[in-house]
Amino acid sequence: MERRTGGPYGLFVGLCTLDVLQLVDRLPGPDEKVTAGDQLVAAGGPATNAAVTFAHLGGTARLLTAVGAHPLGEGVRADLDRAGVTVTDLAAGRTEPPAVSSVLVTAATGERAVASTNARGHRLAPPPDLDARVAACDIVQLDGHHPALALATARAARAAGRRTVLDGGSWKPGTEDLLPYVDVAVCSAAFRPPGTAAPDDTLRFLRSHGVPWTAVSHGPRPLVWSGPDDTGTVEVPEVQVVDTLGAGDVLHGALTHGLARLPDLTGPAFATALRGAASLAARSCTSFGTRAWMRDG
Repeated sequence: MERRTGGPYGLFVGLCTLDVLQLVDRLPGPDEKVTAGDQLVAAGGPATNAAVTFAHLGGTARLLTAVGAHPLGEGVRADLDRAGVTVTDLAAGRTEPPAVSSVLVTAATGERAVASTNARGHRLAPPPDLDARVAACDIVQLDGHHPALALATARAARAAGRRTVLDGGSWKPGTEDLLPYVDVAVCSAAFRPPGTAAPDDTLRFLRSHGVPWTAVSHGPRPLVWSGPDDTGTVEVPEVQVVDTLGAGDVLHGALTHGLARLPDLTGPAFATALRGAASLAARSCTSFGTRAWMRDG
């Protein structure tokens, strides 16, 4: 049964992985083994971590994704159930393992190295009741993985008058088709549309493709944002970094929660929502593991 709260209802569409994190003093060299100081196994992926953040902040979060019937998928589903996220598994009959992300986090810097198949091998068709699912929510977030599903959901959201938020972690096949249906795009510095080299280039590209509200994050540097009539920057709080994995996902989940109940967007309101999301994302970097900040209050 879907758990409803008094908060907003968000629909999250995109990647779900099984994350295996190892905390190491340094990355191993060729043909070398190192002993990890700590480890963590949890559900992950951009849309997934954003949904977990949204639920933690008091919202109702539903995730449209691929998990499958492999035994590893049971751990993913159990983890998300504990986090309060309702999963619609569009690969429920498949026996292949879910995507697994192998993550090495360097203890001294919090930097991470990630290897994953991501959504490769999964071609997801939209559920037959997609329009009803979109109409029932307050806001939709997309991470650009599973492009056919993302595009169908974005089109349904535009038809239903629901605000859409894009997590632009990287430029992907199909991203350009998605942009005309996106209301808010917050992208990392690694999101490089064709012909762009700097955050201002990315903002101009997104505006030229019909996205009215845009921002680019770059780790601890200020976020640069742009709206129809305003531009600005948002400072990222300085923290002692332990683990940067998932910080961008927390940013997007918190921003989506902040935007969910705003009837109209203005420059000051957008900047305020970004500032709150950046603060939470910075706090998420202060402990090992994507969810540790939640346990710390």
